[in-house]
Amino acid sequence: MLNDPMVLILMYFVLPVWLIAGFADWLCHRASHIESTTGAKESLIHLLMFFEVGIALLAAMFLEVNSLIIAVMMVVFLIHEATAIWDVRYATTARTVSPIEQHVHSFLEMIPLMGLVSVISLHWGQFLALFAVGPERARFDLAWKQQQLPLTYIATVMSVILLFELLPYLEELFRGLRANSGRFVPPKARANKAGATASR
Repeated sequence: MLNDPMVLILMYFVLPVWLIAGFADWLCHRASHIESTTGAKESLIHLLMFFEVGIALLAAMFLEVNSLIIAVMMVVFLIHEATAIWDVRYATTARTVSPIEQHVHSFLEMIPLMGLVSVISLHWGQFLALFAVGPERARFDLAWKQQQLPLTYIATVMSVILLFELLPYLEELFRGLRANSGRFVPPKARANKAGATASR
């Protein structure tokens, strides 16, 4: 399985691009002074999206992919897309989402879809079985992967996620709280309607 080109693309292209885009998005937020515009509330939304994608990522990395895992990934993807819409709708109450940030968002929205489609293609029988189609019987058990990913790969990915995804977004959250005396929503965001900055 680890020699399958699709698995290698997931491991060494799709996931790294997602991580790079996530860090680039944090840099965009910092450049737009998120702490004084939309504040900690938007940072919480970013952390929520991080954990949504994290559910699918951890399942793909450590569990045998079957109908249950595919179903969870599909649901999480839809929830993530809804959260992304909420994020941008709120962000535009008080800060300008630059063209560069919008482009980064396009990666952050499509990479999970690319990952989902890749996983489905690798486990086509279980995807069909989810809809009672095809020769395989749908499996809904939770089991560790029979062939685990290399330990060095897992350690590297988890370290990068901690250093360049989780910690920066936690820093963003605390920066927003500190700048607004512990309030989640700065006065600027509270005073405007969604899309206010986009209509200027």
